Amino acid sequence: MSTFSIFLVLIVIVAFLLVVVIMVQNPKGGGLSSSFGGGGAQQLGGVKKTTDFLDKSTWALAILLLALILLSNVAIGGSDSNLESKALDLDSNTTAPAPEAAAEEIPLNDATE
Repeated sequence: MSTFSIFLVLIVIVAFLLVVVIMVQNPKGGGLSSSFGGGGAQQLGGVKKTTDFLDKSTWALAILLLALILLSNVAIGGSDSNLESKALDLDSNTTAPAPEAAAEEIPLNDATE
């Protein structure tokens, strides 16, 4: 398994955890959740320490995700594989289509003077 694949798996896991942590948090400003009946959900998890933990874990996961993305870019550049485009390869065995035979020249005006 390549280094980039390991980073890719870690990025997906951290992104999923970040989404879960954000969805668990209570909305602080009302926002859209209060207009859709989310006002009662604020009574369920109103503990201050839980909110602090969720805030800190959101920041930690966001910073970790950013760091993993930047490190995966370094891992891509460190590989010895050829990353050039195959579309621009001039040595390929493909040939250009043959030009069609020129049509007979037909005069546009038959006016003789």
